[in-house]
Amino acid sequence: MEHSTEILYNKTEVYCSAVHRFGSDALLLARFCEPKCSQTAADLCSGCGIVSLEWHDRGHRGPCAAVELQPEASALLQQAVAEQGIGHITPHLADLRSFREGEGQFDVCACNPPYFAAGPQSAKAGRATARHETDCTLEDVCACGFRLLKDGGRLALCHRPERLAEVLAVLRAHRLEPKRLAFVKNRPDAAPWLFLVEAQKNRRTGLRIEPDVLITAGAAMYGSAAPAVKR
Repeated sequence: MEHSTEILYNKTEVYCSAVHRFGSDALLLARFCEPKCSQTAADLCSGCGIVSLEWHDRGHRGPCAAVELQPEASALLQQAVAEQGIGHITPHLADLRSFREGEGQFDVCACNPPYFAAGPQSAKAGRATARHETDCTLEDVCACGFRLLKDGGRLALCHRPERLAEVLAVLRAHRLEPKRLAFVKNRPDAAPWLFLVEAQKNRRTGLRIEPDVLITAGAAMYGSAAPAVKR
């Protein structure tokens, strides 16, 4: 299918379309919750596959399920992994509300979910689905994460600061205990525009607030300009 191509630091190609592309939030999420090399991972609401492909670019080689509801987005990732010979990422055209393949076996799940529960929606159906909770709510994401993760497994989300209290409450309601939290800022003196949170399945309380992630420090850079990845 017709697409544009973005190239990550270690030359992994990401196929995008006008509707299905990625932003800095997805890149930051992937780097925040990077799985170990052989761990089993899931990229929920995967879109064009940026999270799973960024993980691959940074050295992940364990099984990775990329779950996406929209056919065009899933097809972009399917084409990208096929043409680059990336065998450990498996695109699943599926609704995460009913996805159960490999449940209880995942070490890490990540989701860049729809941010908005209300408000004006895009006239483009694909963009509206990606940004508004029409087909996927916070409850749906957390229920899926709990179902897929093994005991102690990690679910990471990125979201808007105005919904922080809600996100933490829904995670805990699904026995996913928030363990790490970081705020993303454009510059040190700016208000955060995003947060990253990681929760663990069936673990005790204890939340660590991590240093701010600064865009001006190059946190969201990729391609030849990105900082080298530590191995």
